[in-house]
Amino acid sequence: MQGDRPQTLPGVLAQAAARYGAATAIEDGRTTLSFSALHSAVQQAAAAFVAAGVEARDRVAIWAPNGAPWIIAALGAQAAGAAIVPLNTRLKGREAGFILRRSGARVLCHSGAFLSVDFPGMLAEESLPQLTVKVELDSPPWQQFIAAATPRDAAIAAARTDALRDDDLADVMFTSGTTGEPKGVMSTHGQNVRVFSEWSRIVGLTHDDRYLIVNPFFHAFGYKAGWLACLITGATILPMPIFDAGEVIRRIGDDRITVLPGPPTLFQSMLADRSLDRARTATLRLAVTGAANVPVSLIERMRDELGFATIVTGYGLTESTGTVSMCRPGDDPETIARSCGAPLPGVEVKVVDAEGHELPRGREGEILVRGYNVMRGYLDDPQATAAAIDDEGWLHTGDIGTMDARDYLRITDRKKDMFIVGGFNCYPAEIESLISAHPTIAQVAVVGVPDERLGEVAAAYLVLRPDARLTEAEFLAWCRDNMANYKVPRKVQFVAALPTTASGKVRRFELRDHETPGA
Repeated sequence: MQGDRPQTLPGVLAQAAARYGAATAIEDGRTTLSFSALHSAVQQAAAAFVAAGVEARDRVAIWAPNGAPWIIAALGAQAAGAAIVPLNTRLKGREAGFILRRSGARVLCHSGAFLSVDFPGMLAEESLPQLTVKVELDSPPWQQFIAAATPRDAAIAAARTDALRDDDLADVMFTSGTTGEPKGVMSTHGQNVRVFSEWSRIVGLTHDDRYLIVNPFFHAFGYKAGWLACLITGATILPMPIFDAGEVIRRIGDDRITVLPGPPTLFQSMLADRSLDRARTATLRLAVTGAANVPVSLIERMRDELGFATIVTGYGLTESTGTVSMCRPGDDPETIARSCGAPLPGVEVKVVDAEGHELPRGREGEILVRGYNVMRGYLDDPQATAAAIDDEGWLHTGDIGTMDARDYLRITDRKKDMFIVGGFNCYPAEIESLISAHPTIAQVAVVGVPDERLGEVAAAYLVLRPDARLTEAEFLAWCRDNMANYKVPRKVQFVAALPTTASGKVRRFELRDHETPGA
């Protein structure tokens, strides 16, 4: 992806269509699209968005599972000059409504039938004055949406695509944090293309690869390190909407999959599945994974029992366009498991003490990042942006770690209080904010606790209002109705009071210690 031409996502697709033409870009069930056919479908979608009233710099939200329609809608919206706002398919109406309002999305592209979920129905009680269009991605509604475009709309869309530049906004991806409210991370076209051109080069993704994308498209791992990386390299995209270990194993064999990234829990589930047969995974060659701690034994089993020739771990956050550092092919299992690699070329990383002074190699401190991968800021939130990115351009990640003599990073402690449930980042403040809306709960504290299957899960400590009654079953049913299932506490304890400091802050470490075996 070199040269003076602007590096945009629609531009990447146009180059892929010119370079790979009739080669298969997407295999999605009964839908198979060549790179040329995908390019044509995206141009039609762009014209349809123009016909629907989308203007340059508008925002288009996408709330649907992995599939060809998601990619076509995303690239079509971007080709029409808009930025996309991916929505987690596990969100409930209250959560999705907040993001739609905060982003100012004009259009919502949603699934019509996914696990019996009525996406637009969940928004019935949400006030969304800026949302003017809802379009179902399934046929025939999507085809009717496409058919509404005129030749004039197509000409306007083509002009907007040509006018796109590297520093134009490509997406707004919402991430939670310590404040309890999700914040919109802004990334540009040029950032996305440069970061994942480097990512693809490092992992060795090629046009001969067949990439099973289990990681959700609403996450950078599925969207940017997923289908965008495939467009950059000419690899074939095979989307998978729902993770099931047995189905993944079946598809690896049937679809001749060579590339399968995912969180450690994905591979642990595959290794534990009774249907695992080394002959069915013989085509696998490349895995990309990552977490604060990956067992060395898992890396060894992925090589010995699943057959991966190359396993790479890495570190990143939404605010860094998804990637900061990566191990390199050829690194030994100990390095892959215990570190998250060296920074991307052209990206600066340093480890600092509490006063901001850079620490010597091997000393533990906060990880700071500076370079082309650092977000443009939080949407409409200059205060939060200034708190995250200092005057010298350093992103303060809040993550604690060390750097060795080779510049390889190791994460020793994640962002304060954050925990990861099956690959999804969870922040206690956000879950507590959602739970606080329950009419019988006076106070709540949430912590992450170990779980054999998911890595970590939420544990909730509840203080009820005076004379209020609430059972654990009633509370969990309410949570399942009001928040994404990975945020729902797996452990619940009713307490008379929460442990606090002299200033009134909850002493979370006491709650975590209470939940830790042997503590």
